[in-house]
Amino acid sequence: MAGQAQLIDGKVYAERVRAEVAAEVARLKAEHGLQPGLAVVLVGDDPASQVYVGNKTKQAAAAGLKHFDQRLPATTGTSELIALVERLNARDDVHGILVQLPLPAGVDSAAVLAAIDPAKDVDGFHAVNAGRLALGQDATVPCTPLGCLILIREVSRDLAGKRAVVVGRSNIVGKPMAQLLLQNDCTVTIAHSRTRDLPQLCREAEILVAAIGRPKAIAGDWVRPGAIVIDVGINRTTTADGRSKLVGDVDFEAALSHAGAITPVPGGVGPMTIACLLMNTVNAAIRSRAGTLGPLIGVS
Repeated sequence: MAGQAQLIDGKVYAERVRAEVAAEVARLKAEHGLQPGLAVVLVGDDPASQVYVGNKTKQAAAAGLKHFDQRLPATTGTSELIALVERLNARDDVHGILVQLPLPAGVDSAAVLAAIDPAKDVDGFHAVNAGRLALGQDATVPCTPLGCLILIREVSRDLAGKRAVVVGRSNIVGKPMAQLLLQNDCTVTIAHSRTRDLPQLCREAEILVAAIGRPKAIAGDWVRPGAIVIDVGINRTTTADGRSKLVGDVDFEAALSHAGAITPVPGGVGPMTIACLLMNTVNAAIRSRAGTLGPLIGVS
């Protein structure tokens, strides 16, 4: 019957992650005199980036983290930005560094991200962390796929043997998402724009992760009955009456009658991304003391 899919409310689960982060920050401060610190670097005045950075700063403060906003003009060059990153690398009170993307035209984003100390790379974008994740070693995992995995495991704790399809092959979401699902013993296929017969491939997925950045690209009848559907897409569209609306990569309304559980857009994966950023920052602080502060949080 239509409309029976379980809605996976990312706001609820993000609140749980933030509560765990806040409790761990309080413990680290009380028992070890350590307050995890997050530095967020924003270059230029892109309105969307300003909103994202404001939300990150607000949530970091609410969880008890120290936060260091570094706002630079759009005229900032690559060398100047790398110099700032290197200063943040050297600070003992900064455990996590996030450079807000996109950077202005003319800035070498790859060089800037590569300059971040991998131990402070709370976005999980550094090649060292990507390599560690691929090898199954301890690594900082990109926030969005980490949030997706948490949501998937809230629906189904035992993922062993499940067929998973990740539609999208970006370094930020698609590839690390596939690695996480592999580590949870799924049988994983990565699909993309050149994939042949994508609809049929999606219909085979018990876990379907859509991360291609195209509104409603995944039709409802592509979804296997009972599948877990994680929609990473956030696409701004215009309705017939001229209003702006956010939609995902999955045709949500059509998929409701097929999926067993599905994330809405907005309110699904999005809230998990910032929550996992805070968790990564706390874990970076724990790692900085060489295992003397107790186990990492959110890792099981």
